[in-house]
Amino acid sequence: MASQASTAGNGEQRRALRQLEDWLETPMFVLSLVWSGLLAYELIWGADDLVNRLTTAVWVVFLVEFALRMVIAPRKLVFLRKSWLTALALVLPALRVFRLTRVLRVLRAGRAVRGLTLARVFTAFNRGLRSLQRTMGRFGFGYVLALTVLVTVLGAAGMYYFERGASGSFALPAAEGVAGGRAPGVESSAGGLNSFGDALWFTGMLMTTSGSDYWPKTGEGRLLCFVLALYAFAIFGYVTATLATLLVGRQRDGQPTSELNEQMLDRLSAEIRLLRSELRSRARTPG
Repeated sequence: MASQASTAGNGEQRRALRQLEDWLETPMFVLSLVWSGLLAYELIWGADDLVNRLTTAVWVVFLVEFALRMVIAPRKLVFLRKSWLTALALVLPALRVFRLTRVLRVLRAGRAVRGLTLARVFTAFNRGLRSLQRTMGRFGFGYVLALTVLVTVLGAAGMYYFERGASGSFALPAAEGVAGGRAPGVESSAGGLNSFGDALWFTGMLMTTSGSDYWPKTGEGRLLCFVLALYAFAIFGYVTATLATLLVGRQRDGQPTSELNEQMLDRLSAEIRLLRSELRSRARTPG
């Protein structure tokens, strides 16, 4: 009896958890986009008081939502194992709320601050992916397109943050046969990526697997570039196949009437020949 009651209680908790996630799906999706936008703004232009307040407010909402889901979840440890990236995404902003990043700056631990920023970018990728998957996962290509836009913008913001002012940056050798002796792309200099536009161009070329003549110099920039390249290679084949399918489908829909008539006549002739052979075989059979 006790086991049956426990099983029934777990089933009710699962239903309550699914109902809560359904209720909060749209609000959490909007807040995830706001969260990503605030992070991109901070990486590009820096954080002011308004951005810090908005970031803290959204973080508190995420924290309450995570706590509610954890309380309702029937198996807490299983829930934490499945949501450890989400938990990490909630821990990192707490460092800003409690001013621990300022302490690191005072101690001149710049590498640690940049590492925490890179972790924030990755956790923002994860939260955006989960929110888009819940809201737009059923749309297939639309979901992939929206996710790619999010990854491109956040990735460009991260690349600009890590690579601006990077000393000793260099460019790959210029392509031959291009006017001016250089392949088109981001201008390289000792100052790294000099603007967000350059970073966006670099990330966009990375998403199309074309690449550019700029090469990241900082460790964080190289790691972020590697992750973006992995995403691009994983998703580019799907996008190409989808576009090819759409083009082939339109071509079939736009076939001339004469070609369709010829196909129908060929099928009809084949059926007539099959019918004749069957009648002959029956005629030869006695009785």
